[in-house]
Amino acid sequence: MQDDLFGDTLPKPPSADVPANGPSAPSPTQGAEPTARRTRSGTVAPVVPDDALKALAAALPRQLRLGTSSWTYPGWKGLVWEGEHSDTQLSKQGLAVYAQHPLMRTVSIDRSFYRPLTVSQYERYASQVPDDFRFVVKAPSVVTDALVRSEDGRGRQPNPAFLSPELARSECVEPALQGLGHKLGALVFQLSPLPLAQLDRMPALLDRLRAMLLALPPLAPLAPDGVIAVEVRDPEWLTPDFAAVLREAGATYCLGLHAKMPPLPDQLPLLRALWPGPLVCRWNLNPVHGPYGYEEAERMYEPYDLLHHPDLDTRAALAAVIAGITGRGQNAFVTISNHAEGCAPLTVRGVAQEFARLAAR
Repeated sequence: MQDDLFGDTLPKPPSADVPANGPSAPSPTQGAEPTARRTRSGTVAPVVPDDALKALAAALPRQLRLGTSSWTYPGWKGLVWEGEHSDTQLSKQGLAVYAQHPLMRTVSIDRSFYRPLTVSQYERYASQVPDDFRFVVKAPSVVTDALVRSEDGRGRQPNPAFLSPELARSECVEPALQGLGHKLGALVFQLSPLPLAQLDRMPALLDRLRAMLLALPPLAPLAPDGVIAVEVRDPEWLTPDFAAVLREAGATYCLGLHAKMPPLPDQLPLLRALWPGPLVCRWNLNPVHGPYGYEEAERMYEPYDLLHHPDLDTRAALAAVIAGITGRGQNAFVTISNHAEGCAPLTVRGVAQEFARLAAR
């Protein structure tokens, strides 16, 4: 394997005097897409992409699917859709419009983490997007959280269904596979932070994870691009033994860009240990907010229409990893949260521009 496959020699990010969205984009605190008409109506309409956006999308490899975490944000007016709409309206009509954006070829379905979805719910999602669109689906917390939590997020008691093979199959994999079919891209088991007592019993946890992953049905017959990925929120997972479990089960590691985890370069040994294989990445939370900073990020970033904390180093590192993996014919599914920099569509564009800059060198 080439030493530079995962960006060991990382390119320098754009200099500070270049706008964070790239040389051809407006400043980081402005919208980067065409200006939309400010209208209110019963129908959500897409913005009309400008020539620069269309050219940027055309420069990306087909194996790369960029997108965001969910799509129900009124603040994305002028970036993804025209006019002003409620989050309720966008939850019903926004996905079909979102999927018309030239850069958005995937999206993370996050609501499935809080409550398992049905086959019919997944079918409705699949019916709203083009044939080459792929979904990233989060497995429900009833399987991925070691604790049963109260409404404020505090752990109340051990979760007896944690890493249950039966529930993982019936409440997650089978409904998503049947409902999304070939439009299923990555199915992510995001393992919530573990209690200290469990972190001290990592071999037993790895055995449970192995048993669950090996019990899952294969995705390829219905979803040829589909991949099972495991995301973690404790650095203690990042060991050769963890990589061995994923490799044995035919799963991959979800690169989790989150303040609870080490920086992107420090997570690359997991990807190297699993090579060759696709990239699954979720950029969740800017480290300026600390490991428990979601509420702070929400207060600062809403309505998610501007970039507040452009992270040029992470963009450059991520673009280098994407280039290395897609350049060798592997798929890449990358989803970005509003909490990464303040406005996910603008961050998607920034990552795409950084990739194009690398490709043009």
